[in-house]
Amino acid sequence: MTWHNFNMGKESVGQYKAILEDWIPEDASIAIAVKDTFIYFESGCHKISLKVGSPIPPDSVAYKVLQTNSKVDAVMDSSLFETPYYAIGYPILLDGIKGALIIVLPPHFKVNSPDIYRFLTGKQNEEWSPIPIEQISHIESLQKKTWFYKEGGQYKTNVTLKELQLRLPDIFIRIHRSYIINIYFIQRIYRDITSNFIVKMKDGTELPISQSYLNEIRNVLEF
Repeated sequence: MTWHNFNMGKESVGQYKAILEDWIPEDASIAIAVKDTFIYFESGCHKISLKVGSPIPPDSVAYKVLQTNSKVDAVMDSSLFETPYYAIGYPILLDGIKGALIIVLPPHFKVNSPDIYRFLTGKQNEEWSPIPIEQISHIESLQKKTWFYKEGGQYKTNVTLKELQLRLPDIFIRIHRSYIINIYFIQRIYRDITSNFIVKMKDGTELPISQSYLNEIRNVLEF
Protein backbone atom coordinates (compact mmCIF):
# COMPACT_ATOMS: atom_id res chain seq x y z
CA MET A 1 0.00 0.00 0.00
CA THR A 2 1.44 3.36 -1.02
CA TRP A 3 0.23 6.71 0.21
CA HIS A 4 0.26 10.06 -1.50
CA ASN A 5 1.47 13.02 0.54
CA PHE A 6 -2.00 13.92 1.77
CA ASN A 7 -3.02 14.69 5.35
CA MET A 8 -5.45 11.84 5.89
CA GLY A 9 -5.52 8.99 8.37
CA LYS A 10 -5.01 5.46 7.14
CA GLU A 11 -7.64 4.28 9.60
CA SER A 12 -10.47 6.00 7.68
CA VAL A 13 -9.53 4.30 4.41
CA GLY A 14 -8.96 1.00 6.19
CA GLN A 15 -12.53 0.99 7.48
CA TYR A 16 -13.93 1.28 3.95
CA LYS A 17 -11.58 -1.42 2.69
CA ALA A 18 -12.62 -3.83 5.47
CA ILE A 19 -16.30 -3.38 4.60
CA LEU A 20 -15.72 -3.83 0.88
CA GLU A 21 -13.82 -7.08 1.31
CA ASP A 22 -17.03 -8.70 2.58
CA TRP A 23 -18.99 -8.19 -0.63
CA ILE A 24 -16.88 -7.32 -3.67
CA PRO A 25 -15.16 -10.02 -5.78
CA GLU A 26 -11.59 -10.82 -4.78
CA ASP A 27 -10.32 -9.81 -8.23
CA ALA A 28 -12.01 -6.39 -8.19
CA SER A 29 -9.86 -3.27 -7.90
CA ILE A 30 -10.41 -0.46 -5.40
CA ALA A 31 -9.48 3.21 -5.74
CA ILE A 32 -10.10 6.27 -3.56
CA ALA A 33 -9.89 9.82 -4.89
CA VAL A 34 -9.89 13.13 -3.06
CA LYS A 35 -9.90 16.58 -4.68
CA ASP A 36 -8.00 16.00 -7.94
CA THR A 37 -5.84 13.02 -6.93
CA PHE A 38 -6.03 9.28 -6.31
CA ILE A 39 -4.81 8.69 -2.76
CA TYR A 40 -5.32 4.93 -2.60
CA PHE A 41 -5.32 2.07 -5.09
CA GLU A 42 -5.32 -1.70 -4.74
CA SER A 43 -5.30 -3.79 -7.89
CA GLY A 44 -7.39 -6.86 -8.52
CA CYS A 45 -7.03 -8.53 -11.91
CA HIS A 46 -6.70 -5.42 -14.07
CA LYS A 47 -3.78 -4.19 -16.12
CA ILE A 48 -3.08 -0.88 -14.50
CA SER A 49 -1.88 2.52 -15.58
CA LEU A 50 -3.22 4.07 -12.36
CA LYS A 51 -0.85 4.93 -9.49
CA VAL A 52 -1.31 6.59 -6.13
CA GLY A 53 -0.78 10.29 -6.67
CA SER A 54 -2.11 10.17 -10.24
CA PRO A 55 -4.41 13.02 -11.29
CA ILE A 56 -8.09 12.18 -11.85
CA PRO A 57 -8.97 12.03 -15.58
CA PRO A 58 -11.95 14.27 -16.43
CA ASP A 59 -13.75 11.39 -18.18
CA SER A 60 -13.42 8.94 -15.28
CA VAL A 61 -16.06 7.66 -12.85
CA ALA A 62 -14.13 9.23 -9.96
CA TYR A 63 -14.34 12.67 -11.56
CA LYS A 64 -18.10 12.30 -12.12
CA VAL A 65 -18.67 11.24 -8.50
CA LEU A 66 -16.71 14.21 -7.15
CA GLN A 67 -18.56 16.61 -9.46
CA THR A 68 -22.07 15.32 -8.71
CA ASN A 69 -21.57 14.02 -5.15
CA SER A 70 -23.71 11.03 -6.11
CA LYS A 71 -23.32 7.38 -7.05
CA VAL A 72 -22.14 6.77 -10.62
CA ASP A 73 -21.82 3.49 -12.48
CA ALA A 74 -20.65 3.14 -16.04
CA VAL A 75 -18.80 1.05 -18.58
CA MET A 76 -15.61 2.94 -19.38
CA ASP A 77 -13.62 2.40 -22.56
CA SER A 78 -10.07 2.76 -21.25
CA SER A 79 -9.51 5.92 -19.25
CA LEU A 80 -7.60 4.13 -16.48
CA PHE A 81 -7.05 0.56 -17.70
CA GLU A 82 -5.88 -1.07 -20.90
CA THR A 83 -9.28 -2.67 -21.49
CA PRO A 84 -12.87 -1.48 -21.07
CA TYR A 85 -14.06 -1.88 -17.50
CA TYR A 86 -17.21 -1.61 -15.39
CA ALA A 87 -16.87 0.73 -12.41
CA ILE A 88 -19.15 1.88 -9.61
CA GLY A 89 -18.32 5.08 -7.72
CA TYR A 90 -19.69 6.26 -4.37
CA PRO A 91 -19.34 9.65 -2.67
CA ILE A 92 -17.65 9.31 0.74
CA LEU A 93 -16.26 11.49 3.51
CA LEU A 94 -12.71 10.98 4.74
CA ASP A 95 -11.92 13.03 7.84
CA GLY A 96 -14.56 15.51 6.73
CA ILE A 97 -13.24 15.82 3.18
CA LYS A 98 -15.36 14.79 0.19
CA GLY A 99 -13.98 11.87 -1.75
CA ALA A 100 -14.90 9.14 -4.22
CA LEU A 101 -14.69 5.41 -3.61
CA ILE A 102 -14.37 3.48 -6.88
CA ILE A 103 -14.93 -0.26 -7.34
CA VAL A 104 -13.66 -1.64 -10.66
CA LEU A 105 -15.24 -5.02 -11.27
CA PRO A 106 -13.51 -7.92 -13.04
CA PRO A 107 -13.99 -8.39 -16.81
CA HIS A 108 -16.23 -11.44 -16.36
CA PHE A 109 -18.69 -9.44 -14.24
CA LYS A 110 -22.25 -9.55 -15.54
CA VAL A 111 -25.07 -7.33 -14.42
CA ASN A 112 -27.60 -9.36 -12.45
CA SER A 113 -30.56 -7.82 -14.19
CA PRO A 114 -33.77 -8.92 -15.91
CA ASP A 115 -32.65 -6.74 -18.81
CA ILE A 116 -30.29 -9.39 -20.21
CA TYR A 117 -30.78 -9.34 -23.97
CA ARG A 118 -32.85 -12.21 -25.38
CA PHE A 119 -32.78 -10.82 -28.92
CA LEU A 120 -31.23 -7.98 -30.91
CA THR A 121 -33.10 -6.05 -33.56
CA GLY A 122 -30.85 -5.64 -36.57
CA LYS A 123 -31.12 -3.49 -39.66
CA GLN A 124 -30.32 -5.00 -43.07
CA ASN A 125 -30.87 -2.75 -46.08
CA GLU A 126 -34.05 -0.91 -45.08
CA GLU A 127 -35.58 -3.75 -43.06
CA TRP A 128 -35.41 -4.53 -39.33
CA SER A 129 -35.45 -8.04 -37.90
CA PRO A 130 -35.44 -9.24 -34.27
CA ILE A 131 -32.82 -12.01 -34.06
CA PRO A 132 -32.80 -14.45 -31.08
CA ILE A 133 -29.56 -13.94 -29.19
CA GLU A 134 -28.51 -17.60 -29.38
CA GLN A 135 -28.48 -17.39 -33.20
CA ILE A 136 -25.88 -14.61 -33.24
CA SER A 137 -22.33 -15.86 -33.83
CA HIS A 138 -20.37 -12.69 -33.11
CA ILE A 139 -20.64 -8.93 -32.73
CA GLU A 140 -18.26 -6.32 -34.08
CA SER A 141 -17.56 -2.65 -33.52
CA LEU A 142 -16.40 -1.08 -36.78
CA GLN A 143 -16.09 2.62 -37.66
CA LYS A 144 -18.13 3.64 -34.60
CA LYS A 145 -21.00 1.33 -35.57
CA THR A 146 -22.04 -2.04 -34.14
CA TRP A 147 -22.72 -5.05 -36.35
CA PHE A 148 -23.79 -8.58 -35.51
CA TYR A 149 -23.70 -11.72 -37.61
CA LYS A 150 -26.10 -14.63 -38.12
CA GLU A 151 -25.52 -17.41 -40.66
CA GLY A 152 -23.38 -15.15 -42.81
CA GLY A 153 -25.81 -12.24 -42.66
CA GLN A 154 -24.67 -8.88 -41.33
CA TYR A 155 -27.00 -6.70 -39.29
CA LYS A 156 -26.56 -3.23 -37.82
CA THR A 157 -27.69 -2.41 -34.27
CA ASN A 158 -27.81 0.83 -32.32
CA VAL A 159 -26.58 -0.87 -29.13
CA THR A 160 -22.93 -0.21 -28.34
CA LEU A 161 -20.41 -2.95 -27.70
CA LYS A 162 -19.75 -1.81 -24.14
CA GLU A 163 -23.47 -1.98 -23.30
CA LEU A 164 -23.73 -5.40 -24.90
CA GLN A 165 -20.81 -6.63 -22.81
CA LEU A 166 -22.90 -6.07 -19.67
CA ARG A 167 -26.26 -7.30 -20.93
CA LEU A 168 -25.46 -10.37 -23.01
CA PRO A 169 -25.87 -13.86 -21.51
CA ASP A 170 -22.85 -15.89 -20.41
CA ILE A 171 -22.53 -17.68 -23.76
CA PHE A 172 -20.90 -14.48 -25.07
CA ILE A 173 -17.36 -13.41 -24.26
CA ARG A 174 -15.32 -10.42 -25.28
CA ILE A 175 -12.06 -11.33 -27.04
CA HIS A 176 -10.94 -7.93 -28.33
CA ARG A 177 -11.76 -4.25 -28.08
CA SER A 178 -13.77 -4.71 -31.28
CA TYR A 179 -15.25 -8.22 -30.92
CA ILE A 180 -17.64 -10.22 -28.75
CA ILE A 181 -18.25 -13.85 -29.73
CA ASN A 182 -20.76 -16.58 -28.98
CA ILE A 183 -18.68 -19.48 -27.59
CA TYR A 184 -21.05 -22.03 -29.18
CA PHE A 185 -19.97 -20.80 -32.62
CA ILE A 186 -16.25 -21.33 -32.02
CA GLN A 187 -14.73 -23.94 -34.31
CA ARG A 188 -11.20 -23.76 -32.93
CA ILE A 189 -8.57 -21.50 -31.33
CA TYR A 190 -5.02 -21.54 -32.61
CA ARG A 191 -1.81 -19.50 -32.81
CA ASP A 192 -0.81 -17.71 -36.00
CA ILE A 193 2.76 -17.45 -37.29
CA THR A 194 3.46 -14.58 -34.86
CA SER A 195 2.16 -16.70 -31.92
CA ASN A 196 -0.92 -14.51 -31.47
CA PHE A 197 -4.15 -16.37 -30.69
CA ILE A 198 -6.88 -16.50 -33.33
CA VAL A 199 -10.48 -17.68 -33.00
CA LYS A 200 -11.94 -19.40 -36.05
CA MET A 201 -15.73 -19.36 -36.06
CA LYS A 202 -17.87 -22.10 -37.62
CA ASP A 203 -18.68 -19.85 -40.60
CA GLY A 204 -14.95 -19.51 -41.32
CA THR A 205 -14.53 -16.02 -39.87
CA GLU A 206 -11.16 -15.58 -38.14
CA LEU A 207 -10.90 -13.07 -35.29
CA PRO A 208 -7.86 -12.03 -33.22
CA ILE A 209 -7.74 -12.45 -29.45
CA SER A 210 -6.30 -9.37 -27.77
CA GLN A 211 -3.61 -10.02 -25.18
CA SER A 212 -5.65 -7.94 -22.73
CA TYR A 213 -8.50 -10.46 -22.82
CA LEU A 214 -6.48 -13.68 -23.11
CA ASN A 215 -6.41 -14.63 -19.42
CA GLU A 216 -10.15 -14.16 -19.10
CA ILE A 217 -10.80 -16.31 -22.17
CA ARG A 218 -8.50 -19.03 -20.86
CA ASN A 219 -10.39 -19.03 -17.55
CA VAL A 220 -13.79 -19.30 -19.22
CA LEU A 221 -12.86 -21.90 -21.85
CA GLU A 222 -10.31 -23.71 -19.64
CA PHE A 223 -7.44 -24.10 -22.09
